[in-house]
Amino acid sequence: MKTVTLYSRPGCHLCDDARAVLRSIQRHTPFTLEESDITADDELHRRYLERIPVIALEGEELFDFFVDEAALVARLRNAEAGSEGLE
Repeated sequence: MKTVTLYSRPGCHLCDDARAVLRSIQRHTPFTLEESDITADDELHRRYLERIPVIALEGEELFDFFVDEAALVARLRNAEAGSEGLE
């Protein structure tokens, strides 16, 4: 199962919006959602302070500030289709 990471911080309304979209997508397209609080790590804080939320799929940063739902679903489905041939 693919992993989507949400880089966020407490009190960020855009992060709350992104989380809600990700959870909505998760209902029909399975993936593991990991959240990373950038305030808990100095390097992440420096890297993402002005860009959050940042959404990454398997470590590849895809979106800043918002989630493009259609693009993420397409990437997840393409990744899943690619992995089926490996089993």
